[in-house]
Amino acid sequence: MPESNESRPENPPAEPAVRVLRFAYVAGVTPGKWIRRWEERMPGVPLEALMTDDAGQLSVLHDGSADLSFVRLPVERDGLSVIPLYEEQPAVVAPKGHEVSVFEEVELDDISGETFLDVAEMGGPEMAMQVAASGAGLVILPQPVARHFNVKDTVVRKLNGAPTTQIALAWPTDSTDEVIEEFIGIVRGRTAHSSRQPSARQEEPKKEPKPDRRGTGAKKPKVAQRYAPNPDKGRGKGSRKKGKR
Repeated sequence: MPESNESRPENPPAEPAVRVLRFAYVAGVTPGKWIRRWEERMPGVPLEALMTDDAGQLSVLHDGSADLSFVRLPVERDGLSVIPLYEEQPAVVAPKGHEVSVFEEVELDDISGETFLDVAEMGGPEMAMQVAASGAGLVILPQPVARHFNVKDTVVRKLNGAPTTQIALAWPTDSTDEVIEEFIGIVRGRTAHSSRQPSARQEEPKKEPKPDRRGTGAKKPKVAQRYAPNPDKGRGKGSRKKGKR
């Protein structure tokens, strides 16, 4: 006999997909402190990070690979929300043995006669530093980028007088939600109890009414009389004497 519908096991309901927050960052950005704070405050939302080059810092937002991206300005802001975060100190990269290696800081005017390599033409900062190591010229880069790649046979020195670069946080404006707002707040240094953090905007529990100590069957108290009754009211003196007899 065919089995009845009651004996067939029901399919368990599908579990809701876990929200994962993905962010990208360009070389030179160190997101470790933000990752640690996120894991402390939002352990239920996994965080994934990927590094991109300057050319792909926005494409990861447009193709959905990342929800947010730490970018190096300037960028095309159409359809994006962009929050500037901090400026980067410029640096000059030179081959070991170059005269700049004897200084801790270098003025741009002092090396104006040198040959400078174009980072874009060299195929990016790491390749440009490798070319600089051969003695073909100097490279100007954000100091965090030069330290990140740390190419052998090069020296990196702080450069004064050159334009600074700026790091910003970008994300598609139409995708903003509470999870993204939480990450933005962490990056901007808001505390866990800040009223601007979505995780702190919790509705205060309603106060429960105090229990009735008299019990459900207790009678309501009668309204007190204005004057207490006088037991002797209406009795004359004679009636009191007559009672003594």
